[in-house]
Amino acid sequence: MPSDARNHFGHQKQFNTWSLHTATSLIVRISLSLSRALPNLQWRRRDCQTQNPRNKKSLNSLNSISLRVWKVRVSDQREMLDRWVGPRRARQIQRALRHGKITLLCLFMTVIVLRGTIGAGRFGTPGQDFQEIRDHLVSHKRSEPRRVLEEAQSTDAKTTDNANANGNSNSNSNSYATFDPTKLVADDEGDDEKRDPNEPYSLGPKISDWDQQRLQWLNQNPNFPNFVGSKPRVLLVTGSSPKPCENPVGDHYLVKSIKNKIDYCRIHGIEIFYNMALLDAEMAGFWAKLPLIRRILLSHPEIEFLWWMDSDAMFTDMAFELPWERYKDHNLVMHGWNEMVYDEKNWIGLNTGSFLLRNNQWALDLLDAWAPMGPKGKIRDDAGKVLTRELKGRPVFEADDQSAMVYLLITQREKWGDKVYLESAYYLHGYWGILVDRYEEMIENYHPGLGDHRWPLVTHFVGCKPCGKFGDYSVDRCLKQMDRAFNFGDNQILQMYGFTHLSLASRKVKRIRNETDNPLDVKDDLGLLHPSFKAVKVPSSSSSFIFLTCLFIYFCC
Repeated sequence: MPSDARNHFGHQKQFNTWSLHTATSLIVRISLSLSRALPNLQWRRRDCQTQNPRNKKSLNSLNSISLRVWKVRVSDQREMLDRWVGPRRARQIQRALRHGKITLLCLFMTVIVLRGTIGAGRFGTPGQDFQEIRDHLVSHKRSEPRRVLEEAQSTDAKTTDNANANGNSNSNSNSYATFDPTKLVADDEGDDEKRDPNEPYSLGPKISDWDQQRLQWLNQNPNFPNFVGSKPRVLLVTGSSPKPCENPVGDHYLVKSIKNKIDYCRIHGIEIFYNMALLDAEMAGFWAKLPLIRRILLSHPEIEFLWWMDSDAMFTDMAFELPWERYKDHNLVMHGWNEMVYDEKNWIGLNTGSFLLRNNQWALDLLDAWAPMGPKGKIRDDAGKVLTRELKGRPVFEADDQSAMVYLLITQREKWGDKVYLESAYYLHGYWGILVDRYEEMIENYHPGLGDHRWPLVTHFVGCKPCGKFGDYSVDRCLKQMDRAFNFGDNQILQMYGFTHLSLASRKVKRIRNETDNPLDVKDDLGLLHPSFKAVKVPSSSSSFIFLTCLFIYFCC
């Protein structure tokens, strides 16, 4: 836009703004004068009417005389105007005045409408004038908000009563306490895909050359190695139901559990995957992990070990690093004892709530052999009877993944036993009932990094079922001990930042060291801020390699 046009536009904008300010201020002051005069006139007229009924006739006579006097004055003013400017010019002035009155009235109405819609002060009106009008004209409406609020509350009460009468009491409620979460999560209509009952169950198409496929993929994708240095790439997998928990606090403890796992994985350079989807409706309950594990192994050929951990298990030794070198010749690592599994055939001789599975063909074959007892219904019920009959101490209930693994190992030991490592030197799984009451003793006598009974790596709350309606143990004891276990592990995290919980039963924290202007000089007692065992992540692209190559060529030339 040329400079002269911009200047013209600027002057025009300033003139318009000034005109709007002036006109609006004039209207406001006229309105103020009228608002002050009208009540007085009305009061005087009302006073004349109410003082004495006999004054009505006199009042009417007075009005007639006033009207005649006003007409005479107007006529005199017109004659005077005709003598000064001439008849024609006088008519033009009178016409302009009439038009001006109409324009002024329209402008006044426009201001009133704008003031009511976009608010006073949006178009340059002096705030003092509006405040004076508001104080004078709206003072009698100061009691209106209370009346409106009472009417709104009455309307809400009627609506709630109607909703209750119609059986829909939660539809208009603002309270989460009265809301039924089961109405929020509604399953889609339609039945699940039905499997042919005459065909044996399978997790998916049979794969026989996974080792070759995976090796080829790793060679083609060097930026995603399955080992970083001497440490295998590990993915920790856990999950929970896609629906809300069946009790009010279950989801809160799921959040604590996943927070605990994230802390451990961050320290140890382990990736984490949290699942909330039921991939196969037939494999619900104990067995839901198997389809998920198989899918993740096939989708992530870069991971060397998949670490499964139940949602009710927590890390309680944040400093313990798994002895990966110990498992170089094994494909499955579970907490357990050889004599209890192979000799006693005890159904709790091992635990499948926390285990390591190598990503190879052997693992896929094991999953295929493990899964046939899992489909819900008659297959699972019949398999449960077999497991109860064959395994020591097992109660009568449907087949579960842990009992099926024990049965698979004792019946096919030659096929699987050599590649299975039953770990008992540390607590890959630690039964909570024998650990939680000893936490204070552990803090007093031992230190993190041991992983065994002195300072367990994992505390597993088997039987508490914090997301269900009923558990195998007292709800009060389970939840209190889960809080203690969480705080036991969380203290090791908070200590890195100078805090700790007031006690293992308290959510509150306290400061354990003062702030300093040299924060990098503060000693990391547990070595968790920058641990030496954390895997160093490699670049995700070849940009660094290309840069170094170009730099080498530049210096050589």
